Amino acid sequence: MWTIGDDRDAFDQARAALGEGAAVLRDYTKSMKHYWHEAAYIPDLTDGAAAWRVAERMRELRDDDFTGGFVLRRFEPFTGAEARTWWVNGTCRLITAHPDTPDDLPPPGLPVAELAGAVAGLALPFVTVDVAQRADGVWRVIELGDGQVSDRPASTSPDAFVAALLA
Repeated sequence: MWTIGDDRDAFDQARAALGEGAAVLRDYTKSMKHYWHEAAYIPDLTDGAAAWRVAERMRELRDDDFTGGFVLRRFEPFTGAEARTWWVNGTCRLITAHPDTPDDLPPPGLPVAELAGAVAGLALPFVTVDVAQRADGVWRVIELGDGQVSDRPASTSPDAFVAALLA
């Protein structure tokens, strides 16, 4: 669920629409995951006051960089680190660790074919798609970006990275 702007009423409507349970908060372009417990994770959507404190802190930290509105997503526990996939003209060219966890290499058999149609449908020349696996084995898209902030993980050499993207 998402809002347009940072209005409390709109936030509460989005929160209520998700129902019970935990959620993760971000704006249209960025999360504050490095401030997980104070500005990203909402443990109980039914606690409006506590949820709003998280939203206010996220808004405060984003300051002038706050973009669009609040985005709330139901929290899902994952079994391992995120993987980053790199796409050129709708084709996956490279699968790497996520830059935040460069030593946690993605497992073999990551199901990029399942993403191909959706990524190609974006008709964008370059995107990254971060994915993670839940305990039940389902892979979930965490984030899709246009490359503006898509760091190369330290575990992938610059030569291998450039060669894969130019292939």
